[in-house]
Amino acid sequence: MSARIVDGRIEIRLPAGMSQEAEAVAIEELKQKITRRQRSDDGELAQRARYLNTTFLEGRAKVQSIRWVSNQRHRWGSCSPRSGEIRISDRLVGLPQYVVDAVILHELAHTIEPNHSPAFWELADRAPQSERAKGFLEAMEYVRAFPQLKG
Repeated sequence: MSARIVDGRIEIRLPAGMSQEAEAVAIEELKQKITRRQRSDDGELAQRARYLNTTFLEGRAKVQSIRWVSNQRHRWGSCSPRSGEIRISDRLVGLPQYVVDAVILHELAHTIEPNHSPAFWELADRAPQSERAKGFLEAMEYVRAFPQLKG
């Protein structure tokens, strides 16, 4: 499944053989994702990353680029430590700032410590309300795994 903007319209591609109900759900999800992504500015994300790097990592993180992506269904963010490229899931758009900041700082820390060693966690856990952010994201994953609990 994919969605993109073509000539100002949302183009959605779905696999053949989906039920009408599954198609309707997929179309709505893809429309919401692409709309969220349009509202999200990579420049603001880069500005936030610079602030977090300076404030919490003494400017040690080496970032080549940071951008929103819509293809991460199971991760909140990812980092290529060698290239310094960071990708942040657009599923974070609209969540509390402390949650987004914790994910950004987590990925920034990977440019310094590429694994999940104690040294890495010492850096990543500098995010304000980092434990609260982890709990928030864990709860979101739980609800995603068990959608019947939503309401």
